[in-house]
Amino acid sequence: MAKSVTLSDIGNRLGVSTVTVSKALSGQPGVSDEMREKIIILADEMGYKRTAVKRVDASEKGSTIGVIISKQYMGKYDSFYLKMYQVINEKALDNGSFALLITIDGNDEKNLVIPKIILDGQVDGLIFAGRLSKEYIEEVIKQTDLPRVFLDFSDKDGLEDAIISDSYYGAYQMTKYLIRNGHKKIAYVGTLLSTESITDRYMGYTRALMEAGITPLKEWQIDDRYLETGNVDEEKLMVLPEKMPTAFFCNCDSTAGMIIKKLIKEGYKVPEDISVVGYDNFIYPGLSDIDITTYEVDYRKMAQLAWKNINKKLTNPLYHNRIHIVEGRLIEKNSVKSL
Repeated sequence: MAKSVTLSDIGNRLGVSTVTVSKALSGQPGVSDEMREKIIILADEMGYKRTAVKRVDASEKGSTIGVIISKQYMGKYDSFYLKMYQVINEKALDNGSFALLITIDGNDEKNLVIPKIILDGQVDGLIFAGRLSKEYIEEVIKQTDLPRVFLDFSDKDGLEDAIISDSYYGAYQMTKYLIRNGHKKIAYVGTLLSTESITDRYMGYTRALMEAGITPLKEWQIDDRYLETGNVDEEKLMVLPEKMPTAFFCNCDSTAGMIIKKLIKEGYKVPEDISVVGYDNFIYPGLSDIDITTYEVDYRKMAQLAWKNINKKLTNPLYHNRIHIVEGRLIEKNSVKSL
């Protein structure tokens, strides 16, 4: 069977980008009449099926939004980002559109392999849910230049449209809550600089300690994942300190569940001996038998905002990128003891 012709094949023959080919074949502006004619003629000669890339006018219903998620975030059970995707798809279907889930494995991310469905112009916009490498995102933008929104992370320059949770203030609130309950020896569990949210949560934790006259100890900042890959390693990285705190603030509930298991294995009782709090209000079934006090992220509102903003970008070329911060709330459960 002959290999199907792609937009990249056509672009390579003419020395133009995939974006230019997609615009020419779908009747979009931004391509000269001369180049458009060349592209159309070459596409016909090469046997390209132009119906495969017919794009929906952005002002009409029926747009297809690609939701890109790294496979590392897709676990055995419903993941945090899968729940976000489901909310986005609900909103899409309500508006006569569709949200297409696109998962990226580690090898494709490393080798900058862009899914064919994106290169072939079959999506009108992209929502990046959860962090992918900077190099991979830049390659997607370079090859497609589609309207895009970042969900649950932002670019370091703050130039992209992004929806994030209030990690800094949420962590500040959680640490203040522990301090109000008499805790002064509080450790933080999370690898700094691995994600913006983990680092922001550490900064909120640090501010709360400093305001209470408590100096953050280096030995009480405990890694939970590898900086290079983002893979969590509870055995090698989450090592309990020699000098134990009275409470652990963990960057997410999954990490909190792992810390609780470690504490129990070492003979500690939670919360009788040591308190533990998490973040997200999301945890895989069976990870912890103790209900973890946490800061609930409003993932539904974040996903709804992502859908709303990608549609604004599709219909309004003058739309201004911005970072939207969504507040959450503290949820008290059973993992903290008042001293």
